[in-house]
Amino acid sequence: MALCNTAPRSRTIEVRVGAAGATLSAAQATPEAVEATEILEAEDRPWVTVVWDDPVNLMHYVAYIFQKLFGYSKAKATELMLKVHNEGKAVVSSGSRDKMEQDVRRLHAAGLWATMQRDD
Repeated sequence: MALCNTAPRSRTIEVRVGAAGATLSAAQATPEAVEATEILEAEDRPWVTVVWDDPVNLMHYVAYIFQKLFGYSKAKATELMLKVHNEGKAVVSSGSRDKMEQDVRRLHAAGLWATMQRDD
């Protein structure tokens, strides 16, 4: 996604108050500035790898794969495996898009169902 190279524009709104004609002014962001801010915030969110429950792999195999691929302790790998089993999915890693693509490929190679998405 490309960002525009123009600086955010703002405009000033003047409000006249009372008979004396006192003037108040305030800067208001334009839609372009708000959109650029939303894009930057979206780019700051990390990517996550999600493992989904499947009817094929045994639970101890899933825990074993989590230990081998991600270096989790047996307790952490079992906790994540139970989350996949009971809730249908679990986030097993987070980071850059490239790293998550690699993690998803490794999980697919091990026979697990995995996807990647932006962190919520």
